[in-house]
Amino acid sequence: VWRSLESLACQQLLCLPVGAPPAPAMLSALARPASAAFRRSFSTSAQNNAKVAVLGASGGIGQPLSLLLKNSPLVSRLTLYDIAHTPGVAADLSHMETKAVVKGYLGPEQLPDCLKGCDVVVIPAGVPRKPGMTRDDLFNTDATIVATLAAACAQHCPEAMICIIANPVNSTIPITAEVFKKHGVYNPSKIFGVTTLDIVRANTFVAELKGLDPARVNVPVIGGHAGKTIIPLISQCTPKVDFPQDQLTALTGRIQEAGTEVVKAKARAGSTTLSMAYAGARFVFSLVDAMNGKEGVVECSFVKSQETECTYFSMPLLLGKKGIKKNLGTGQVSSFEEKMISDAIPELKASIKKGEDFVKTLK
Repeated sequence: VWRSLESLACQQLLCLPVGAPPAPAMLSALARPASAAFRRSFSTSAQNNAKVAVLGASGGIGQPLSLLLKNSPLVSRLTLYDIAHTPGVAADLSHMETKAVVKGYLGPEQLPDCLKGCDVVVIPAGVPRKPGMTRDDLFNTDATIVATLAAACAQHCPEAMICIIANPVNSTIPITAEVFKKHGVYNPSKIFGVTTLDIVRANTFVAELKGLDPARVNVPVIGGHAGKTIIPLISQCTPKVDFPQDQLTALTGRIQEAGTEVVKAKARAGSTTLSMAYAGARFVFSLVDAMNGKEGVVECSFVKSQETECTYFSMPLLLGKKGIKKNLGTGQVSSFEEKMISDAIPELKASIKKGEDFVKTLK
């Protein structure tokens, strides 16, 4: 049924006038349930040809993310990079009875070999956020890590799809873009800020409140990937749901601050790792599906955009063989959501500028 809906919706999308936003119902048909990408990733009929690299593979996100990627027949080669422990992580994963060939690479001198020939590079590398810290507190450290890894990607796999998990995404995507520009290989259709965790959380929290199957709930989340820049479009949720304003406000706040909820639940000894790994894998599976020619694959992601006054903005994207096939825009939003968009733009602009300015300071 979902495949039929996706095919029909995609055919309708191609008939839209140029520049016309898709109707909410069309977005609903295109957007698949959260677990659909996972179901296909474990299908024995799935194509097994993607060469994927994980940079930061020994960390709290990198290890479970690598586990999920190794377990998928969509992946034929999995290369793992970090500054410590990757040979052990790779050896551990290589004992799994799945087809992907795994190899670990250790330290900057081995990074080029890790990247050569990759179709997709996922970057969860960075310092984990500690209690009381904002994403901006980690900016200088994580920005340097991302810029260094992005430069290596630009040199050794310039045609690969680049998926950035490292925070703050609102700044690390502009950093990645500017680094690729410096190397003369920038393609805005192939650089993605992975905001999928916000969608996964929104789907889960709505399902809990309404007694629904979370795998059949889809809430587009637009804007950015920090605090009030996270804008869940609950008015566009499929299936349709309604909440009183006080409950809607509380639900939106929970989605926006869900990372803090995890930090507190872990007794301030850690941050979000497992659900982020799940969300990252979901995005990679969707991207590989689209690269393999599957039609109607839609995911939200923080990317270069002309849809708002911000130069980067997370939107629902129709993915294709070469990355972004079409930016589907915001669609029709409620007055509550429209105000959230307006309130988020100044913070987004500041974060984007911070990332771009950082690259200007690099030698």
